[in-house]
Amino acid sequence: MQMNRLSLISAIGIAAIGFTSCGNSSDSDKEISNTDSLNADTPNWGFSPKMQLFVDSISRNLEGIDSARKLELNTLASYITESLKMDSLVKLTYICTHNSRRSHMAQLWSAVAAHYYGVKPVETYSGGTEATAFNHRSVACLKKQGFELTPLNEEKNTQYSVVFSSEVPAIKAFSKVYNDPSNPQSGFIAVMTCSHADEACPVVNGASKRAAIPYIDPKISDDTDLESQTYYDRSAQIATEAFYVFKRVKGGI
Repeated sequence: MQMNRLSLISAIGIAAIGFTSCGNSSDSDKEISNTDSLNADTPNWGFSPKMQLFVDSISRNLEGIDSARKLELNTLASYITESLKMDSLVKLTYICTHNSRRSHMAQLWSAVAAHYYGVKPVETYSGGTEATAFNHRSVACLKKQGFELTPLNEEKNTQYSVVFSSEVPAIKAFSKVYNDPSNPQSGFIAVMTCSHADEACPVVNGASKRAAIPYIDPKISDDTDLESQTYYDRSAQIATEAFYVFKRVKGGI
């Protein structure tokens, strides 16, 4: 069974939707820990050195997204651009089944990308069709890439204070359903980050727009030798695509 799972992970790979990885996690650990390459004259948007180096690496990789995937991302970018042109606050709710992995990654990286490109006002949220917990593997991966995640309680569904910039207030992250009171109840753009939630929620109550940008679940690698690498690559993919979307929005407003 373990062998079959590993074979499946290898077979689908990141390339299944046209993404080129920014490198493997062990190499990136070395790169991110080396702050000597930071240019003192380069703005850092309040990022830590680790976050700055990771952002620099993904912002140079935007053309690695294939044309078919760009069409899906362009739809989301156009929805955001339309809302901004109407001078309205853009509220994005990223939705997957359990709100444990992909939707959190998408919420947090979209917040980083919006800040990086100066696109505002934008608020990002996440939720699921059911609540579980912010998976500890996702938490570990995001820490490795530069986020600061501090647990606020010791419950099974731990709440985290998430900081990515000294210029942006902390985000509270925990698993919840998409219509949880802490999320927008109307006028938001629903962004489906998994195919199951996309199929289960053809209509998202309260959403003004709905876009689907599904990602392969890194859960497929859980408890295998490829676990850390798979989470790292999926988060890097989500980050890269968030930066693509907000760079496009920046150019359209």
